[in-house]
Amino acid sequence: MSTVPVPAPVPTSTDPDALTLQQRYFNRELSWLAFNDRVLEEATRLDYPPLERLRFLSISGSNLDEFMMIRVAGLAGQVRTGVAETSIDGRTPRQQLAAINQRLRELEAKQQRALLDLCPLLEEAGIHIRGEDRIDDGAEEWLRQYFIDSIMPVITPQAIDPGHPFPFVANMGIGALFNLTRESDGSALVEMVLIPSALPRFIRIPGEDATYVAIERLVCRYAELLFPGFRVNGDGVFRVLRDSDIEVEEEAEDLVRFFRSAIQRRRRGQVIALEIDESFDPEAEELLRDKLGLEQAFVTKTEGMLGIAGLDCVVAEDRPDLKFTSYSPRFPERIMEHDGDAFAAIGEKDIVIHHPYESFEVVVDFLRQAARDPKVISIKQTLYRAGQQSPVISALCAAAEAGKSVTAVVELKARFDEEQNLKWAGELERSGVQVIYGFVDWKTHAKVSMIVREEEGGYRTYCHFGTGNYHPLTAKIYTDLSYFTADPAVGRDAAKLFNFVTGYVRPQKLEQLAISPVNMLEVLQADIEREIGFAREGRPAAIWAKMNSLTEQGMIDLLYDASQAGVQITLVVRGICCLRPGVPGLSENIRVKSIIGRFLEHSRIYAFGGGEELPGDKARVYISSADLMDRNLHRRVEYLLPIENATVHDQVLEQVLLANLLDTGQSWLLDGETGEYERMTHDAEGFNCHDYFMTNPSLSGRGDALKDSRVPDLSLRKGAI
Repeated sequence: MSTVPVPAPVPTSTDPDALTLQQRYFNRELSWLAFNDRVLEEATRLDYPPLERLRFLSISGSNLDEFMMIRVAGLAGQVRTGVAETSIDGRTPRQQLAAINQRLRELEAKQQRALLDLCPLLEEAGIHIRGEDRIDDGAEEWLRQYFIDSIMPVITPQAIDPGHPFPFVANMGIGALFNLTRESDGSALVEMVLIPSALPRFIRIPGEDATYVAIERLVCRYAELLFPGFRVNGDGVFRVLRDSDIEVEEEAEDLVRFFRSAIQRRRRGQVIALEIDESFDPEAEELLRDKLGLEQAFVTKTEGMLGIAGLDCVVAEDRPDLKFTSYSPRFPERIMEHDGDAFAAIGEKDIVIHHPYESFEVVVDFLRQAARDPKVISIKQTLYRAGQQSPVISALCAAAEAGKSVTAVVELKARFDEEQNLKWAGELERSGVQVIYGFVDWKTHAKVSMIVREEEGGYRTYCHFGTGNYHPLTAKIYTDLSYFTADPAVGRDAAKLFNFVTGYVRPQKLEQLAISPVNMLEVLQADIEREIGFAREGRPAAIWAKMNSLTEQGMIDLLYDASQAGVQITLVVRGICCLRPGVPGLSENIRVKSIIGRFLEHSRIYAFGGGEELPGDKARVYISSADLMDRNLHRRVEYLLPIENATVHDQVLEQVLLANLLDTGQSWLLDGETGEYERMTHDAEGFNCHDYFMTNPSLSGRGDALKDSRVPDLSLRKGAI
């Protein structure tokens, strides 16, 4: 069970106007912690292979690190500067930090218990994470020599005394403090050893079994080699997290220069968390607390492992027997029926690709084909996150070098990818791509490709709209939609979207697209109000939606109004949800679930019944790059695209969205009164949407192959929702 702390329970019978803010909304930060608790719960699933459970444990650690560096750091900064702005549920920054502190302690303890439970299972399979407990003479000799040859030349012991300034500890830095006594005269000395991030976090000892030793334990183990002539009285390992957010200054004239300097400043941000091991030397701990300046920092002591996110390197162990059965995504048969000609396939009929079940290569091939096609005149592309090895970047560079007009909107404000995006921007510019950085105060989060091709009868525009990033690695684990179309109206709207970002030309008279922050909110509000009208007329009224987060107060209040009017609402919200479902008098017609499983749910889909029960042919169905969050609807450039092609409409509504609503194998239901997420059944009788998508073909991508396959009609099971 995953819980959002709820200090103010909702009465069983309520007047919506009489509810306090805490009774009306969930706190954003506590809801996020509940999401990460659900991720951590995956590490305890007995039906998962051990290394997959370890993967979820590592992900929960990485998630928590980012939460501390961004969200907690932001609240601490507000407390420091006296900001009293309250959250959606009426809490001050200081009240939120107090509640977060309690949940953090619980989550961190739960992580350590999960690791303790996993270690015996992994050891049975020959993988030893805490290898220092089983080092024989041979391993001891190898480790000692490895330390001398590969670690000692890189690390630098630093004395801590009045003659030496306290060393700077970088963000996410791991180090060790040693309390020493000089054997010659008995004088005391404190030394610090910081471990460079370039060194591997875990050292793998050669042998048939995979035996790992954390590098910080190795440094402590061979301290006598670092400090000859000294006696080690005590030691301790620590880890530091710093404020890592970058606030863009509106007056910044040169964004590239600003971000290059801001990335450097982030490494030196305010300390927001200190992790130390339980056996940390008391004198060394007192010194560390004093020198780091921890007035607003969280300090955590643990008997377990620091920096659990680092376990991802153990997950990379080549042991397919300890992981999920490998899965190879399909390549859309429709495109293969046209001999790989993406333009011919898209020109014939719109197509939607469901990642990761269908290959991301189709998106890359779309751009590669455009780069080498002599009929292609221009390419415009948004880039939010593209990864470290990006075939998308290569395709754009090749197109520019082939003489085509190529424009890339590179978002420098993509958190933790700023440095990589600066690198890609430079590479693109060197190839002749026109690089645009967009708005100073808004992120360009829309994922759009636009290709103009000269054909018989004139120019034709081909577009790709993604719910996820142009990132080849995340496309293997994130569930997203890629929509390809040659619809002229959509092409005209896409051109206006690019003009908005590159030239600040506010789009007028959009034909299909809705764009944030121009008119997306109004379009969604109108669709909800339309369903309210149907309900009041006594007609069927329903809303289905899938998103990552729901925090925007106006949208939540409108959904409450819809529920009170009788609209039946089912929401799949993977992460943060500030809406309280199922509260009598407020939201009794709203149901919220979260899906956590093998793949990361990431697509955004919004469906409105249109006066009929869902799913139905008259439903208004949209895909989008946007969640229902304040930032997406007010401070980001996003798109909302209606799906009007009948085949694609059926696939998105009656296959993708419906399967998510029917899932019980990986789903959690949110109780709006107690704040608890209750795991649904995951036994053999349950329906697992990930398994379904891996074994059933898509509708729009199969072409003639669909005629020879049997796709279960999920609409026959809709009564289970």
